Amino acid sequence: MKYDWRFKLKCVEDYKQGKWTEKPEWTKGSISTFHHQIVIWSRTYDLHGLDGLKHKPSNKDWTAEERFELVAKVLAGNSMKSVAIEAGINDGQLYRWVRKYKLYGYDGLQLKKGRKPKDPIMSKDNKPKELTASEREELALLRRQNEYLRAENAYLKKLRALIAQKKAESSVKAKKLESSEDSGKKDTD
Repeated sequence: MKYDWRFKLKCVEDYKQGKWTEKPEWTKGSISTFHHQIVIWSRTYDLHGLDGLKHKPSNKDWTAEERFELVAKVLAGNSMKSVAIEAGINDGQLYRWVRKYKLYGYDGLQLKKGRKPKDPIMSKDNKPKELTASEREELALLRRQNEYLRAENAYLKKLRALIAQKKAESSVKAKKLESSEDSGKKDTD
């Protein structure tokens, strides 16, 4: 449901004064969801002013370069929500761009017009694509990390087994010691 910019502005002003605007009855969702939306409106207002609260007249066609800049910010460690608010887009849209970039690289950010094929397996070009230099570098890094984690996992398994063995040995020694002490008491009685 689209809210009027005046209503959004009232909600933001109330929020900045430390109080919540009543959730309209026609609004779907919970009160916490509505409050979360007010927080987003407040952050948008702080970044873009009143224009950030107004509806945009038309959808913007983002170029692949613009999309990549936003994706790069997310991959650099910025939160998806903050980058989306800064850009004035929905965080779900930014999530889709990041996912496409991770799956297809820079080519995934290109605008594609037309229908998707029903079954990509049946397409004529079924050969795996050649990896780019950055993808090869990332693959090598992931393989090294995977090898390190496997070695660490094996070490921890061996360590856990040794600890269990030591505990078992110490409990056996304790039982033998108890039994020898018990037998010594019986002899003295």
